[in-house]
Amino acid sequence: MTDDALFSAEEAEDTDDARSPAEEAENTDDARSPAEEADAGTRAEAALRLEGVSASYGGRPVLTGVDVTIPAGVLSAVVGPNGAGKSTLVKAALGLVPSVRGRVRWLGEPLRRVRRRVAYVPQQDSVAKDFPITAVQVVEMGRYPHRGWLRRLTREDDEVVAGAMEQVGVADLADRPIDELSGGQRQRVFLARALAQRADLIVLDEPFTAVDARTEAMLLEILTGLCRGGASVIAVHHDLRDVLEHFDHAVLMAGTVVAAGAPDEVLTTEHLERAYGMAPLAVR
Repeated sequence: MTDDALFSAEEAEDTDDARSPAEEAENTDDARSPAEEADAGTRAEAALRLEGVSASYGGRPVLTGVDVTIPAGVLSAVVGPNGAGKSTLVKAALGLVPSVRGRVRWLGEPLRRVRRRVAYVPQQDSVAKDFPITAVQVVEMGRYPHRGWLRRLTREDDEVVAGAMEQVGVADLADRPIDELSGGQRQRVFLARALAQRADLIVLDEPFTAVDARTEAMLLEILTGLCRGGASVIAVHHDLRDVLEHFDHAVLMAGTVVAAGAPDEVLTTEHLERAYGMAPLAVR
């Protein structure tokens, strides 16, 4: 199983003092400037804020000068054509991309201060399907940020894990090896892990890939419910019509941010032509 698959924004480090590449790139100390203190109330309202963020793979620029604010408490989609930097955007913000410049704030703070409050569900193709682990063991990882890797889980943890698996409909798969599950079942298991973490913000990379319509509807209902309960959800997605129908906020990418805001204001013909080179058919 890859680092992406195991990563839930807090598990990658043994201490909160470790800095991600994105945090190192800021070249600032922990003290806030007067301007930051004055703007603290506004920043706290943002689930994610990126300022001047650029990233590259192997020397090839993927993101350039990204400035965007994703509000808290909403279901937000990151969309755009293949190669637009959608997944790189969230990975850069999470410190999973080594070459990053700019400033990143999660829930108004550097990631190291809020690791336990941010959960990450990776793309399915980043999960090693032959990894020897059961579904319930995957979900139990969501409790490690609260207990640590070496401590035994408590009865309370067991109840949280069981509740998360019940919520996404995989309680009967608890003892099944992860490599025996279908794509939709695996996706629900990894969402259950995020739910077990009790995070305030869940980031999902292409969560509806390789799942059937029924599973997608279930996942959307769960994510929408989380937002109604005060949580924030950011999902990399490719279905523009789905975003228009179900999401509260959208970020349209094409190497940088083309537009961000309400989906019907972002997914306009003008913006889509800028991002895709042509307006995708039958979006509305």
